[in-house]
Amino acid sequence: MTLSISTGVEAAIALLHRNLTPAGVLAASASPQAAKRRYTRIFGRDHAICALGMAVSGDPDLLAGARAGLHSLARRQAANGQIPKYVDPDEREVDFWYVGCIDATLWWLIAVDFLTHRFPSPEWRRTLDEPVRKALQWLHCQEHPRLRLLQQNEASDWADIMPRSGFVLYGNALWYYVKQRYGLPTAEETKFHFTHLFFPFSRDVPDYRRLRLLTSYVLEKGHNDGLFLSFVNFSFWGEEGDVFGNLLAVLLGLADAGPAARILQALEAAQVAVPYPVRSVCRPIGRDNPLWRDYMDRHQQNHPFGYHNGGIWPFIGGFWALALAAQNRKKDAAEALQGMVQACSLGNWEFNEWLDGRSGEPRGMAGQSWNAAMLLLAEYGLRNPVFTPE
Repeated sequence: MTLSISTGVEAAIALLHRNLTPAGVLAASASPQAAKRRYTRIFGRDHAICALGMAVSGDPDLLAGARAGLHSLARRQAANGQIPKYVDPDEREVDFWYVGCIDATLWWLIAVDFLTHRFPSPEWRRTLDEPVRKALQWLHCQEHPRLRLLQQNEASDWADIMPRSGFVLYGNALWYYVKQRYGLPTAEETKFHFTHLFFPFSRDVPDYRRLRLLTSYVLEKGHNDGLFLSFVNFSFWGEEGDVFGNLLAVLLGLADAGPAARILQALEAAQVAVPYPVRSVCRPIGRDNPLWRDYMDRHQQNHPFGYHNGGIWPFIGGFWALALAAQNRKKDAAEALQGMVQACSLGNWEFNEWLDGRSGEPRGMAGQSWNAAMLLLAEYGLRNPVFTPE
C-alpha cells in the first residue's frame, strides 16, 4: 500500500514528541535495549541533524526542543572546544568516543547557524557565542595548514566502524559548509583542495607537491566511477562509494552543476535507492578487501550490505531527496521522499535505524529520531531551499 507523505509527516512529528526531553531529543525511543546501547542519550550529530527538521516542522515544542538540545551539548563542551558525542538527558554523563567524534562539532555548528538565521532568538544565540568560538577553534586545530582540509582517525564520525581516515570526504564537505556559513576566510581554499583530492581524475594538476603525491597513488591504481573518493590517506583511499559524503558534496556546494549531475547519475547506476532510499555505500567492503578491519565485526552487523557497510539508512534517504530537489528534479525528489516514508512505516511505523541493503528488512534500533526529523526536512525541502545561501 502506498502511504501519503502527509501520513509520514504526522508519524514523524508524533515520534519526535515521544523522544523529546527537556534537554533535547533522544537518539531513539526509550526501551531496555536502547538504554543498554546508549541510544537514550542526546547525541551531538543526531540531535543537530534532528534540530534542522524539528525547526521547520511548524511545531513550537519541537523548535524549543531543538534549541534546548544544542544548548545541552554546549554546556558539556570540552575545554578544548569539542562538542560531545553524546550527553545523557540529565547531563551527568558525557562521552567523546574512542578517537574523537569530529562530525558532532561540525553538525552542531551547522544547526546553530540554521536556527540562528531562520528562527532568530537573540538571547538564545548570545549564550552560544563562546561555545561557537571554541568549536571553530577546535576544528581549525584538526586542519592541515596548507590543504585546509580536516584530518581524522579511523571510525571517528557517524560511520564509526568504517576504516575511513586521513582526509575524509564526509567531514570535509561539512567543514566547507561551516566555513561558508560562518564567513571563514579559507573556504575557497578548502573547496579547491577538496575537489582535487577527492576527485583527482580531472586534467588539472594541483600545484602543491604534497597534494600531487597523494593524488598520484590514486591515479596509478584508482578507478574513476564518477564519485568523490570516500577518503584519501597516504598511499591508500576509499572506493566503496560513500553515498552520504557524495550527497553532501552536491548539497553543500562542493560539486558544481556538471559534477553534481555526474554524481547523482553514478549513484542511480549503483541503484542505491533500491529497495528503499538509500544504501550507505555503493560497493560494500568485504573481508578480502585490504580495508577490512577486525572492528567491523563488532556486534556482527557491519558485514557487506549491513549497517554502515551498505545498509539502507532512511535518514540518508532524506538527504537523497534534498539533493534531487536541489538539482531541480522535483518529481524524482518526491518519489525519493515517498520511498523514505515507506521505509519508516515498516513494522507499523517503527522508524528503524537501518534496513538490510539487499532485502530491505528492518534492522537496528527502532524509533530513530533522525529518520523522523529528516523526513520533515526533506518534505520541507521539496518546496524550499535548505542548504543554499540565503
